[in-house]
Amino acid sequence: MAESTATLPASATPSPWGPPRVTRRWWPVFMRNLLVWKKLAVPSLIGNIAEPLIWLVAFGYGMGALVGQVQFQGQAVPYIVFLASGSICMSAMNAASFEALYSAFSRMHVQRTWDGIMNAPVRLDDVVLAELLWAGFKSVFTVTAILCVMLALGISHSPKLITAWFILAGAGVMFSCIALIFNALAKGYDFFTYYFTLVLTPMMFLSGVFFPLDQLPGAVRAISAWLPLTNVVDLVRPLFLDRWPDAPLRHALVLLAYAGGCGWLALALTRRRFSA
Repeated sequence: MAESTATLPASATPSPWGPPRVTRRWWPVFMRNLLVWKKLAVPSLIGNIAEPLIWLVAFGYGMGALVGQVQFQGQAVPYIVFLASGSICMSAMNAASFEALYSAFSRMHVQRTWDGIMNAPVRLDDVVLAELLWAGFKSVFTVTAILCVMLALGISHSPKLITAWFILAGAGVMFSCIALIFNALAKGYDFFTYYFTLVLTPMMFLSGVFFPLDQLPGAVRAISAWLPLTNVVDLVRPLFLDRWPDAPLRHALVLLAYAGGCGWLALALTRRRFSA
């Protein structure tokens, strides 16, 4: 007997705010992105690491020669180490955000790649999870390349940098979750200018990347303490100094809350967009 093709009543349509419904079918979507990206891996690597290295050379060696050392948690730290440990966190944020915004939007809206994928037995939830993890992978790729350059320059040789690498990998996934919210709301590429200008740029200057947070007014420091980039920097910077971070559980819980909450919100908004 032929299977009925009657559609479900509107009341039976799953809520976009329901829990994630993912399967292992996200993996072929991830691999599809990887195979496409492999053709442009070298230009992508150069583009992703050029800007943070320029920041590092210009400010770390240029301004660092003027500043010398800065105080971090009661310890005098060479400015080049202070900047390097913050800029690699910023690079993880920027790489994940760019991939989860411009590239994901191209696949979702411009090229209609997501529509083609969902013609196969693949759910939208699987596609969103694959995009989230793919943006996190691009962030890890960028961070690894920059970390290798920093090791070659002798900025830090702490064995705790292995722990920093895992933290930065998790940070890339977390920033991907945040960026996918704006991807779900965007009508065009111009929309992302607001995110970079009004969200990422202020966070970059208020998270202790370029200067100690002690220089900020008390009210601004209180807000900064809850920014995701601040918590990533507070976890990573001590590891560059061969120290364990203070209050690691608190920082980890903040980052997990951002990842979980923003990931769920991004999925819900994406579902609503595709059901409209």
